[in-house]
Amino acid sequence: STGVHLSKTAAPAMKKLSLELGGKNANIIFEDSDINETVDATLRSSFANQGEICLCGSRILVQRSIYDRWLCAFVAKTRKLYIGAPTDPKSFMGALISKQHLEKVRGYIELAKTEGGVVETGGDTPSTLPKANEGGYFLRPTIITGLDANARCCQEEIFGPVVTVIPFDTEEEAVKIANGVSYGLAASIWTKDGRRANRVALALDTGYVWINCWLIRDLRCPFGGTKASGLGREGGKYAEDFYTDVKTICSKL
Repeated sequence: STGVHLSKTAAPAMKKLSLELGGKNANIIFEDSDINETVDATLRSSFANQGEICLCGSRILVQRSIYDRWLCAFVAKTRKLYIGAPTDPKSFMGALISKQHLEKVRGYIELAKTEGGVVETGGDTPSTLPKANEGGYFLRPTIITGLDANARCCQEEIFGPVVTVIPFDTEEEAVKIANGVSYGLAASIWTKDGRRANRVALALDTGYVWINCWLIRDLRCPFGGTKASGLGREGGKYAEDFYTDVKTICSKL
């Protein structure tokens, strides 16, 4: 809604815009990937900076043949994450940005329950907070299962430490679920099959795709989203082009 408002405001003045408007990014984990590697990477892509990164992979799609084993490992490691003051070297996560945002994120967790979701871990305040941090806007990292891919918590950007985990059977189904949102900012693919990785990367309607990694950026490369994730691209010559008005001068000497 903010992007739409900016576009309407800029239109009468004929101003061009470059907008990065967030995402509901898919993290696709195929059965031939390494479970330990993908779990460790997904801890980061789910909960880094309390999930308050537009590139976080908040929709985790796991191939059904490894779903139970993968989920068990992911939940177990998530429960071990330490939440505390950002000045504490032990802290993996700190507090959310504001009380209002914390209430919004908690509201999505409650919504997930009404949509049929199961909170596998998290959803509440950490019990290990130092006394100085009690009353802060802290929330344990939250994993939700059992939701339909079209549920609101799987469609809307929550922008917090909340992820949904959805099983899939085939490559085609994974692509359909991944593309089945209004956003198109980024996605991650985990597989040892290079041809499959390239097929899926090309089929995903997103501006950025990571294969067997996450949040590796080269600022010379274009960055931006499709669909409701924004307009334009940042980075390298793409940013230069946006801020440049091209002029043609024709001179007869």
